[in-house]
Amino acid sequence: MQSKLLKKTGHHSFILPAIAIITWLLSGASAAMAKPHGELIIFHAGSLAIPFAQISTAFTRKYPQVHILREAAGSRTCARKIIDLGKPCDIMASADYTVIDNLLMPNFASWDIAFATNEMAIMYRPDSKYAGEINEKNWPEILLRKGVRYGHSAPNTDPCGYRSQLVWQLAENYYGRPGLYEKLKKSCPLQNIRPKETDLMALLESGELDYLFIYRSICEQHHMPFIALPDAINLKSAAMAEYYARASIKISGKKPGEYILKKGKPMVYGITVCTHAPNPQAATAFVQFLIGPEGQAIMNKNGQPPLWPVRVSGNAKLLPDVLKSALQTTH
Repeated sequence: MQSKLLKKTGHHSFILPAIAIITWLLSGASAAMAKPHGELIIFHAGSLAIPFAQISTAFTRKYPQVHILREAAGSRTCARKIIDLGKPCDIMASADYTVIDNLLMPNFASWDIAFATNEMAIMYRPDSKYAGEINEKNWPEILLRKGVRYGHSAPNTDPCGYRSQLVWQLAENYYGRPGLYEKLKKSCPLQNIRPKETDLMALLESGELDYLFIYRSICEQHHMPFIALPDAINLKSAAMAEYYARASIKISGKKPGEYILKKGKPMVYGITVCTHAPNPQAATAFVQFLIGPEGQAIMNKNGQPPLWPVRVSGNAKLLPDVLKSALQTTH
């Protein structure tokens, strides 16, 4: 009886399409609302400045309603802005994933995705002292010559700083030169040490320094000459992890008076969405873009190859579902 009535009155023929149209409109509006928008605050290592600028441009082409605010600093300085100063931050990207693990977890971050690699190198100018003579075998001797000036970033603010020290320790053993580490430390005065590795480039370019311990990626990005170091000391090779661990340095911990023992290990970058992120939706979308094909291609082009297999530290169960799926399909 009911079906006959609907057929007779014609209600059935127009009610269902109307519902379908309304549902379609609502779902379209919901999808539009779901797109990331608003300000996205990213604190990142200085060595990520160029690739993250390029990734940000590509990301905002896809999500034009997102306005990205990036602050580059030493990775440990970035963490301190969050911990000590309470600065709002959506994403923290570190040149050493353990900065996130040691300083931000568990109160300021729950998980950390390892997303790229790098290696240590020695940057110089074409007119640096003994530039025509220096190579991967004799650099310790050249740096210790009278009048040669070299520098590195501060170990307590920047991973590149403590990695420089680890390279010196490994070099002492690798080149068979007892006391080399202490000699290199003694010949590098405080004025040659700055908060982050990119701060030192101005000193190098102006002639204040002849050589600079820095990441290979930065040398390549700025088209500067550099000495490629052997895998036994450049902190690049996963196969050399056990050997790297022979070197260690103490750096400041979470609280005054506390220290963290940093052992040599292969270089791995890490990224997280902060627990109290003001814009977690846009932050998650950015991380998804970074570990996706386009983001990885940009990192690779800039001399910071993506890490494979991908590693997640912290509580992986708290990763957003879209990131879990992205990690499974990244390679």
